[in-house]
Amino acid sequence: MYLQIVEQIRQRVAAGDWPPGTELPSIRTLAADLRVSVITVKRAYLDLETEGVIVTRHGRGSCVADAQDRAQATQLAELDGHLAAAGRIAATLGLTDEALMDRLHKTLHPAEGEA
Repeated sequence: MYLQIVEQIRQRVAAGDWPPGTELPSIRTLAADLRVSVITVKRAYLDLETEGVIVTRHGRGSCVADAQDRAQATQLAELDGHLAAAGRIAATLGLTDEALMDRLHKTLHPAEGEA
């Protein structure tokens, strides 16, 4: 069922029926209207957010993403992929989370390591 929700929202956005900024129904409201679990709608919204189709702002609900939001979502997904790969490599090397974080910090702030 959640895939149907995802597909219907994608289609409405792609067709221009829901332009950027259009507010989506709350998770609870949509779940009640469709007579499905809140968890089902939440999963659909999370997938759409991961794809960059919608943006969820705490306390304000979800809305259709604009181009900038979509670009940021794409970049964040790419970053998450790189971070996951770094985590796998660190685990293979037997590095602790702290050691990995320390290496990341040194990479981001190389001048601090010279002091």
